[in-house]
Amino acid sequence: MNKRFSIDSVLQKDRLIIGAGLAAIALVAWAYMWHEAQAMDRTGVCHCLGMKMAGPDSQAWSASELLPLFLMWAEMMVAMMVPSVAPTVLTFALVNRKRKEQERPYVPAAVFLGGYLAVWILFSAVVAISQWLLHGLALLSPAMVMTSPVVGPALLIGAGVFQFLSLKTRCLDHCRAPLSFLMSNWQEGWAGAFLMGIKHGAYCTGCCWLLMLLLFVAGVMNIWWVAAISLFVLIEKLGLPVQKWGGIALLVWGLWLLLKPMIHGL
Repeated sequence: MNKRFSIDSVLQKDRLIIGAGLAAIALVAWAYMWHEAQAMDRTGVCHCLGMKMAGPDSQAWSASELLPLFLMWAEMMVAMMVPSVAPTVLTFALVNRKRKEQERPYVPAAVFLGGYLAVWILFSAVVAISQWLLHGLALLSPAMVMTSPVVGPALLIGAGVFQFLSLKTRCLDHCRAPLSFLMSNWQEGWAGAFLMGIKHGAYCTGCCWLLMLLLFVAGVMNIWWVAAISLFVLIEKLGLPVQKWGGIALLVWGLWLLLKPMIHGL
C-alpha cells in the first residue's frame, strides 16, 4: 500500500511539474505576443525577439526581413499550440514514468515536445516566406490582413470545406486520443521520442494548417483573432462537437464576403 501510494505521489508530482512547465511556456509566448501586438499598434513596428521589422507598407521587404518574420510566426505557433498539445505531453510523461518504475528506459517529456514543436517551426518558416511574398505582391494591408476581395474569402471557404473532409477527421482523431496515439506509434529512446513528437506534430499540422492561414483574414497580429483560433483548436482537440459547426460558420462567412460586393451592387 505504501509503495502504491509513493508511486501515485510521484506521478502526481510529475504531472504538476510538467503541467506548470507547459503553462509557463505558453504564458511567456502569449505575453511576448501581446507586447509585440501592442507595440505594432502604437508604432507600426514589430520588434521580433530584439530585431526591428517594419510593419507592412507600400515598400517591398528585403530578404533580411525573413528572419524576424519567421521568428514572429514561430513564437506565435508556440503560443497557440502548446496548450492544445498539453494532454498528449502529460500522457507521454505518465507512460514514461510508469516505464521507469518498471526499470525500463525513460525519456523526458521535453524531447517529445521538441519534436512536436519542430514541425510547427517548419510550418512557421513556410508561412513566413508566404507572407513575405504576399507583401511583395501588395496583397496585405498595414494590419497584415489580406486585401484581395477573392483570396481572403477563398481561405475562409477552403477552411470551411476542410472541416468536413475525412483527412481533417483522421488527423483530429489522432490529436484527440493521446494514449491511443502513443501506444500505436511508440518508439524507444530519445530519438524515438523525438520522432513520435514529429509524427504527432504532423497530424496536428494536417488538422490545423488551414485554420492558421485564417490569421491573414483578420490580421496576423490581431491578438483577439489569434486567441479565437487557438481556443477553437483547443476545443476541437478536447473532443467537443465543434468541427462541423465551425466549418458551417467559416463557409457562411467566406460566402458572405465573396458575395457582398455583388449584393451591394444590386
